[in-house]
Amino acid sequence: MTTATMTASYSPKRSSNGHRFEQPEETTSSVGGAMLPKFLSDLSQDLVEVTLELNDDNDEIVLCSVAPAADDVSAGHGILPRSMSATSRRIRRTFGWLRSASSRTTASNSESVEFALSAREARRLKAKLQRTRSSARRALDGLRFISRTTVGANGAEEQWKQVEARFESLADDGLLARPDFGECIGMVDSEEFAVGIFDALARRRGQNITKITKEELREFWLQISDNSFDARLQIFFDMADSNEDGRITRAGVQELIMLSASANKLSKLKEQAEEYASLIMEELDPENLGYIELWQLEALLLQRDVYINYSRPLSTASVAWSQNLSSFMPKNLFRRLSRSLQCFMLENWQRGWIILLWVIAMASLFAWKFYQYRKNRAAFQVMRYCLPVAKGAAETLKLNMALILLPVCRNTLTWLRSTRARSFIPFDDNINFHKIIAFAIAVGIIVHAGNHLTCDFPRLVNSSPEKFAPLSSDFHGTKPTYKFLLTGAEGVTGILMVILIAISFTLAARRFRRNMVRLPAPFNKLTGFNAFWYSHHLLGLVYVLLLIHGSCLYLAHKWYEKTTWMYISVPLLLYIAERSVRTCRSQHYSVKILKVSVLPGNVISLIMSKPPGFKYKSGQYIFLQCPTISPFEWHPFSITSAPGDDHLSVHIRTVGDWTQELKRVIAEGNDSTSIDHQARLVHIGNLDQRGQPRLFVDGPYGAPAQEYRNYDVLLLVGLGIGATPFISILRDLLNSSKTAEEQMDSNTETSRSEDSQNSFTSSSLTPGDKKKSQRTTNAHFYWVTREPGSFEWFKGVMDEVAQMDQKGQIELHNYLTSVYEEGDARSTLITMVQALNHAKHGVDILSGTRVRTHFARPNWKEVFTKIASKHPYSTVGVFYCGMPMLAKELKVLSHELSHKTSTRFEFHKEYF
Repeated sequence: MTTATMTASYSPKRSSNGHRFEQPEETTSSVGGAMLPKFLSDLSQDLVEVTLELNDDNDEIVLCSVAPAADDVSAGHGILPRSMSATSRRIRRTFGWLRSASSRTTASNSESVEFALSAREARRLKAKLQRTRSSARRALDGLRFISRTTVGANGAEEQWKQVEARFESLADDGLLARPDFGECIGMVDSEEFAVGIFDALARRRGQNITKITKEELREFWLQISDNSFDARLQIFFDMADSNEDGRITRAGVQELIMLSASANKLSKLKEQAEEYASLIMEELDPENLGYIELWQLEALLLQRDVYINYSRPLSTASVAWSQNLSSFMPKNLFRRLSRSLQCFMLENWQRGWIILLWVIAMASLFAWKFYQYRKNRAAFQVMRYCLPVAKGAAETLKLNMALILLPVCRNTLTWLRSTRARSFIPFDDNINFHKIIAFAIAVGIIVHAGNHLTCDFPRLVNSSPEKFAPLSSDFHGTKPTYKFLLTGAEGVTGILMVILIAISFTLAARRFRRNMVRLPAPFNKLTGFNAFWYSHHLLGLVYVLLLIHGSCLYLAHKWYEKTTWMYISVPLLLYIAERSVRTCRSQHYSVKILKVSVLPGNVISLIMSKPPGFKYKSGQYIFLQCPTISPFEWHPFSITSAPGDDHLSVHIRTVGDWTQELKRVIAEGNDSTSIDHQARLVHIGNLDQRGQPRLFVDGPYGAPAQEYRNYDVLLLVGLGIGATPFISILRDLLNSSKTAEEQMDSNTETSRSEDSQNSFTSSSLTPGDKKKSQRTTNAHFYWVTREPGSFEWFKGVMDEVAQMDQKGQIELHNYLTSVYEEGDARSTLITMVQALNHAKHGVDILSGTRVRTHFARPNWKEVFTKIASKHPYSTVGVFYCGMPMLAKELKVLSHELSHKTSTRFEFHKEYF
């Protein structure tokens, strides 16, 4: 069999789409190479007649027409399975060197177009050579039409059964409407994108339809769920190739971007679709032909990793040292259990000894008081064990009513955090301990009051005169009635305390405090933070009643036997002193609002004057009061400015009554009020403050994040507005780094002669000294939010950190959960636009900063593993601020990676 050898050459009079065929002299057949007859043979099943024209001058072949075969038409075979335009397109896709007859005249008159086509063809051949199986496999993961969450781990047949079930519920008369296609295949929130897929698949069939049958749906489903990268790529390409000519213009790219933006609810990106379409055309169409072809889109996706890895490790943790995670985990079961127990004790010993000491104290007091009343034979004969149990519970109540005040003495705790007490007292768990004591108080009340009301009171009332006689002196010689016991001073104060505590504890429950319980008006005012705050102040009255109750005992008459005041006097005085200091200090710390920024996501940023003598640490928080709203309410907010700044700043999300009222009061200020509706790096100036509400500041108060300098490496995780305490830390780390560099440069310039002495001193330092001098060398900040507008909150700070952190000590990672995960077809083009825009302009298209935004939620196990690999034998402080749902996962991973690697993770959390 003779074959023709094809070599690509370009005539100066013709477009570079033409190819010249140089045949051996002895070859008289197979014009166009061995591939052409084979393709035409395959095409014959479509029953078409292809007319080609051979140019004898330069051996070019031109595709003239594609028509139904005459024999086939006469035979009455009916409608062709594909349209003639589709068949023509198929031929041109297979043989890129064929040209239409209508283009010959234009191409022959344009040398520039010829050169551009020539350059593009060279790029196509190069891209074809560079395509590898591994790159195709990676790209396949980046172009999924059906998300993992939609299909789960079920097999293909099971997936189709789910689609089929949805078809039955959505179809009308056995036909599925075009708008319902997305919901049927699982793209519930991506109707426009799904319709684009529907139209592309319909065009393949040569149809313009609005409804499909179940059989057609099955065919569509098999195509979009195909595991072949080429098949998925073709569908993606066809979504923009509306005229089926195998080319996508800038308008087609823009349409794809708008569909992707719509699917991910990115309105800002949708508005800038034209700009980003031009960016893609600039990258893929350097010849300025005005269109791109399938192979160019393929090359873009195959080189996805190259485009994404466009900057230094601002968005990826570069791992220079890899730990073998399995080598740190003992294989022996006994040793593994022993290691787990050691790690558990190491993690919880601070909590453990506090709880153990508390339990021992309660048990000792209960036993002491039980034994004391067990010895009182006269009372024991009448009331038996009911009395000792009730009195033992009362003694634990006295202790707990005293202890419950200590965890909320914020000034004292803030001071203790700066002392050595932080090494053995878990101050981060102060609110948890407060809740545990409250639970113990509830149990003590049930035991104490329950025994009185149902056991010893009835026994006393119904006792015989002989048994009561020894006790008559305690009741002034008269046997009491049940009503007397309840209406006496001891009974009334006890009942009132139970009622007030029940109200306070109920409204402090999470569902009431977070307004999760829906009550009809006017009872709806019993839910929310305000109800919690005011009801908790009822406990002040409880302490007064407790002192009265403890001084009116029937069976105790000597002053030292009435021990209630001994328990609560010191903690109560300490708490009263704290509140007094807070009141006086807040009057002194009156601040002026310098600037207000109204930010997306119902957030306002307040820049306030810094009170004289006000000192704080990064990670701490303050309380704000606005007398215009309420002279009693104080609300906590994390400080977002750095300690070295000459102002105070907080970011407030307006989700509650007080915050919404604050926003309204600020907005109703005079016209001269400085309200900035755009988030940006603020420069403080002389601003007119007329009409601004007056604010009082109380604090600062300690928080877990303030201890960040005690760790070698930081992992800061903020969920939404929970990023606020970490912004201050990032700015403080950056300021400290700049100060250290300036001092180093100054020392280098002024004392170069001391190099040898400094070298000796440095070499004589112990490893411990070196580690201490390098404390907190790196920080990894992960900010997870579901609203793209949230990135406006700290845009200036993120840009400043990214720009000034030349050593790469701070890694910034933004995650947007409202966008489909990286790899989903709905976010694939956004990922590429994002990478291209950052490479050209250095700005992320979603956050507007230098930090790249990732899609969906982070893989936290991968994050921890990378940090453990990058920082072996280091102590990593994991600080989390956000909703409780993520805290458990981060805590478990901290324990797990501490067990498996040489890196120790210590987890700290605070909720908002």
